[in-house]
Amino acid sequence: MIVLDSPVLSTVFRRPRRATSPELPVVTRFRRLVLDAAPLVIPGIVLQEVLSGATSPEHHDRLVRLLEGFPVAIAAESDHRLAAEIFNRCRWQGIATGTADCLIAAQTHNAKAELFTLDVDFVRIARVTGLRLLSF
Repeated sequence: MIVLDSPVLSTVFRRPRRATSPELPVVTRFRRLVLDAAPLVIPGIVLQEVLSGATSPEHHDRLVRLLEGFPVAIAAESDHRLAAEIFNRCRWQGIATGTADCLIAAQTHNAKAELFTLDVDFVRIARVTGLRLLSF
């Protein structure tokens, strides 16, 4: 399973580029995953983050339509407990992180999945926790 993070979805679903613009590697990798029918999931907090970035009602509706085909993983109590542990372990190692990122990391870990992200904060979290990151 591959967990999708907000920066990936924001980049992939950004307004279309001009035909002459090269496709970004993250977009190419995402398209390949979709074409290969890879098991993709969006954590509920990521869905909220992406939809919260809408710039207009029309943009919000477009994002809802684009994302409705992806399963949404709602965090369980065990995810929240692990997220708190991840937050504390990072803090004890001098790594500043946010609670939402820790929840995404916890959901990814508990699902025995890989995280598809562009956020370098997860590289630091992975050093402390063993979080698996998807390479592209």
